Amino acid sequence: MIEMAKNAKNHPPDFTNAAFDIVAIAASAGGLTAIVKVLSTLPAEFPAAIAIVQHLAPGHPSFMAEILSRRTNITVKQAEEGDCITPGTAYVAPPDRHLLVNGDGTLSLSQSELVHFLRPSADLLFESVAATYKDRAIAVVLTGTGSDGAMGVEAIKKMGGTVIVQDIKTAEFSGMPSAAINTGNVDFILPLDEISTTLVGLVMEESD
Repeated sequence: MIEMAKNAKNHPPDFTNAAFDIVAIAASAGGLTAIVKVLSTLPAEFPAAIAIVQHLAPGHPSFMAEILSRRTNITVKQAEEGDCITPGTAYVAPPDRHLLVNGDGTLSLSQSELVHFLRPSADLLFESVAATYKDRAIAVVLTGTGSDGAMGVEAIKKMGGTVIVQDIKTAEFSGMPSAAINTGNVDFILPLDEISTTLVGLVMEESD
């Protein structure tokens, strides 16, 4: 995959057998349980990459990647500077670092200023994903307080991507889902237990 990215001349690689290349997931309060629910039923051969922003307390080590990796068949790792995104792998933003996807399909970590008092920011992740992957990107907004992700959702839609939001009935905290829904830029509003199957249907439709 590293060679593929280099040869792409600043264009990210398209993954084979996938209708979308990347799924960007954002969550805050109550998010770990929700993310586990989504990832736990994805097949090991899921052909897109996944980038995850979960609001975490800065200054504390995160065991989120380890927790998730024990509950899903896909590969999960804490994102590192320069990682080249690969299919079937989920990258978790480390505490107190923005997670960004670059134009060549690599990841950057940034300690630039807080966005809406937050780092990592779902808005920054979504905006970087939209700029790079355009109509081959999916954004997912799960439970959380505040409005992080709403601006990023608008960027995803503007570039032709697809937006999925957890419905507020199944969200432990409705702030983030409500803010995303209120933008009017949402394609699917789904109960938590339907998000994974919808992702599989969308991403793997070309390989059926």
